Amino acid sequence: MHCVRKITDDINLVGASDRRLALFENLYPIPEGVAYNAYIVEDDKTVLIDTTDKSVVEQFKENIAYALNGRGLDYIIVNHMEPDHSATLEEIARTYPEAVIVCNAKISQMIKNYFALDMQGRIKLVKEGDVLETGRHKFTFVMAPMVHWPEVMVTYDLYDKTLYSADAFGSFGAIGAALFNDQVDFDRDCLDDARRYYTNIVGKYGTQVQAVLKKAAGLEIARICSLHGLIWRNHFNYILDKYNKWSTYTPEEKGVLIAYASVYGNTENAVNILAARLADKGVTNVKICDVSKTHPSYILSDAFKYSNIVLASTTYNAGIFTNMHDLITDIVAHGLKNRAYSIIENGSWAPVSGKLMQDELAKLPGSRFVGDKVTITSSVKEETVEKLYVLADSIAADIIGEEAAAADAGDVTVDNKAFFKITYGLFVLTSGDKAKKGGCIVNTVIQVTDTPKRISVAVNKANYTCELINKTGVFNACMIDEDADFKLFQDFGFRSGRDVDKFAGRDDVAYAANGLPYINKACNAFISVNVTERIDAGTHMVFIGEVTEAKVLSDVNSASYNYYSKNIKPAPPKKEGGKKGFVCKVCGYVYEGDTLPEDFVCPWCKHGASDFEPLK
Repeated sequence: MHCVRKITDDINLVGASDRRLALFENLYPIPEGVAYNAYIVEDDKTVLIDTTDKSVVEQFKENIAYALNGRGLDYIIVNHMEPDHSATLEEIARTYPEAVIVCNAKISQMIKNYFALDMQGRIKLVKEGDVLETGRHKFTFVMAPMVHWPEVMVTYDLYDKTLYSADAFGSFGAIGAALFNDQVDFDRDCLDDARRYYTNIVGKYGTQVQAVLKKAAGLEIARICSLHGLIWRNHFNYILDKYNKWSTYTPEEKGVLIAYASVYGNTENAVNILAARLADKGVTNVKICDVSKTHPSYILSDAFKYSNIVLASTTYNAGIFTNMHDLITDIVAHGLKNRAYSIIENGSWAPVSGKLMQDELAKLPGSRFVGDKVTITSSVKEETVEKLYVLADSIAADIIGEEAAAADAGDVTVDNKAFFKITYGLFVLTSGDKAKKGGCIVNTVIQVTDTPKRISVAVNKANYTCELINKTGVFNACMIDEDADFKLFQDFGFRSGRDVDKFAGRDDVAYAANGLPYINKACNAFISVNVTERIDAGTHMVFIGEVTEAKVLSDVNSASYNYYSKNIKPAPPKKEGGKKGFVCKVCGYVYEGDTLPEDFVCPWCKHGASDFEPLK
């Protein structure tokens, strides 16, 4: 039975996923499967963009037939000839003999190489910048050689701004319920697979990827349809930034990848000591991998991710331990540039693995070595520990700077008073639906990006407003100005929307285009936002969204938290006689008593004991 997914009114995803395949290209583990994407575009003429692997051919044919709905197939655009995207081309060409095959000259030659069916009389050759019109849609072609095969091109629809990107922007992983990038937490659920796909499949060809990125920069893009993985329909800068880093061999993060080869556990012992020392010196972004257990495709991916790489290997057959040798060969083959390496070797009588590893890594442009090579003779001794500490200190200094690395992490303190030096604005945050609306006071609204305009806000999970935003996906942020009085803060900050209607009886309420209220007095502007991302931050939810409306209400200065404390919040009551107590620095609530319980929560503003100070 067909399983076709609608991307737009005209674009249908007709490919299929394979969750049974264990190894992609008979090499890379894919525990989450893989998607083979292909697309039918409906227009005056019908267009199939790319085909699929043989493993999903029956599903693919049913999907095409359903999407065509009795119509013929006019064109087949072939962007890439690797068999996971072209193995079914011959069968589809036989099924739809009237279809014209649109491709470049190199693809045409590969079609002859792969298939017995003579398709040359049906081929329409295109070159860079040519346009194929099918009615509303106008497809133009951009050559992308060696991303990651020599014949590759990408197709761009001038009508709806869709980029059919071949393997670029693809990922390991089958497509499930979520079809679009904004339907998942991409950082948490998909980034590792996207990075592992890029680094292993395309990673060698950074220069060629950069050339394509420069071409793509000149296109207005509404969506990206890759041959693997989810469809991108927004947040393009996010994935473009990742591709720019990966293709320029720029680390995503300052941190340490430690890959080790240990036969009897002694080299592993050294690695654990090194990692513990790194943490003591303030470097906790550390990933440890056993090369005999972790597939090299995962370690290579992490090598692209981290700034510093430690390789620790026993000497084996007068060389590098087999799995470590394979990993290094893979790193060198993929041309990973600009990394800082540190080396640990082990050997019971003739340790040579360290020098051999250094010699291989030195072939890579921009490679540098941090700290002295540490040699273990069979097992770790006290003098070895000292050398490991010195190496860890050198790595920490390379990552966080010499002064920071010189201090033990145990000497670092967190002064809560420092947080009161952060400058905050103050906002009435509103949300709700037809049944109920709510609002609260927050100081965490931030503009995240300008194009498109995105706003973030962090909201305490205990607030009813947080529940409403989570439910509806919309909110308004009203910027409180210096004309505000304390009652506004009492009304929206010290009562729960679960118990009262905060908007009842107010004469300062208006409604935005999204149907939510905003405060039009004592607020100098409001912004309406549709939530696109949610981040669970423990006690708070962080909502990120795109602006749908914004309006200036007055020219009065915005109220900062400091202004509120000095000019709006009532002065704390003075201590009378022997009266003892504590006053909330946020709202002025007074707790009477000799001591304030550590778990006390202000009944007005819900801040904890750390925001109270003794009555003066």
